[in-house]
Amino acid sequence: MNKKEILELDRRHIWHPCTQEKDLEALPPIPIARGKGSFLYDLDNNRYIDGVSSWWVNLFGHSHPRLNRALTEQTEKVAHHIFAGFTHEPAAALAAGLCEIAPAGLNKVFFTDNGSAAVEAALKMSFQYWQQVGRPAKTRFVSISEAYHGETIGALSVGGCDLYRSVYRPILLDEFQVQGPDCYRCPYRLTRDSCQAECIEAMEELVEREHQQIAAIIIEPLIQGAAGMRIYPAVYLNRLRELCDRCQVHYIADEIAVGFGRTGKMFANHHAGVSPDILCLSKGITGGYMPLAVVMTTQQVYDAFYDDYQSLKAFLHSHSYSGNPLACAVACEVLNIFRDDQVLQKLEPKMALLDAGAARFEALPHIGEFRRCGMVAAVEMVQDKNKKTPYPWQERRGYEVYQRALQKGALLRPLGNVIYFMPALNIEEQTLQDLLDIAFESVVAVCGK
Repeated sequence: MNKKEILELDRRHIWHPCTQEKDLEALPPIPIARGKGSFLYDLDNNRYIDGVSSWWVNLFGHSHPRLNRALTEQTEKVAHHIFAGFTHEPAAALAAGLCEIAPAGLNKVFFTDNGSAAVEAALKMSFQYWQQVGRPAKTRFVSISEAYHGETIGALSVGGCDLYRSVYRPILLDEFQVQGPDCYRCPYRLTRDSCQAECIEAMEELVEREHQQIAAIIIEPLIQGAAGMRIYPAVYLNRLRELCDRCQVHYIADEIAVGFGRTGKMFANHHAGVSPDILCLSKGITGGYMPLAVVMTTQQVYDAFYDDYQSLKAFLHSHSYSGNPLACAVACEVLNIFRDDQVLQKLEPKMALLDAGAARFEALPHIGEFRRCGMVAAVEMVQDKNKKTPYPWQERRGYEVYQRALQKGALLRPLGNVIYFMPALNIEEQTLQDLLDIAFESVVAVCGK
């Protein structure tokens, strides 16, 4: 099909995710023909730097030869088979590989097929655990403000972004939510580099008071993605782990977005040197090739479900594509690439390049903050820099920057008034610099200089 035919069929039949379809009348979707490295190419052969890793999934660029080969080789063996009562080499190898590199104590792997599904499984796992160890009152969950954990009902219930959840509030679960870290607008007037996570006080007060009915606390470690790439210090995780231990509450870490090197370490919890009780992983696990997610947990949690069938303690949760061999084979190769190419060790110059761009952005009159954690950086646009007043959301400043950047050859999908960078970990330094330059020029065009 040519471009016109694709767009005609798209307009007639497709409902795009996270999109007001009316916007597509003015800015139609761009038909992509191919991808290579950090670039996407449309049907007119225009090139775009994929500055957001295609919704945070693409770790090593598009059409990576090793990932292509791993996928192709597995298709010659078996594409999929039932995972209940059966297993296969890629799943076994992947589970072992994940347990080797994950935070200490996580030695069991449950397969699902996307991030929201992983969160749902984690919530159910925690809930059922407490029912089976004689603590049936522990039925509720705690999350923090502006949290994002997915789009399914359970995941939305522990979310905090009203943009995604407010219309569904009548059908959501009744959970606890407390104010989370907001280092840019810190109410304590502290900085993320030197504070002791004083902002956890609201969490501590709630959990200490209500711990008898709390099953788990779920949180995005270090970076709250959909909240606008809010970045907070690792000491918050240290204090959270201590709180969970003290009050006998599970710590569920949602590392769906921040796992696999995004923060500069393999997992965000490594920055704090702590281990969650339950860890959710997806997105980068297959390098952006196949849908796959896992829930990792401890022997203690696993043992609460291990019994004779007649006890009815089994975790009766499943997905048709659980443990898909194609996805597992690619995920195994992702782990091999991390090891063979020393990916984490090579990030330092790129992180330094991101830091070097901070002063240029923050010198602009309507940039409140340039923040970075690992290979994730964000630029927050504000109406009043001194008061940190955001632009009215109705003005869609971020969307304007997105449009300008596309014209200049970069994909920078915004989060409200925040423009962020989450490129492939192996992006070339010159390409990363080009991405920063395009973002700067686009922000100036929208907000002034």
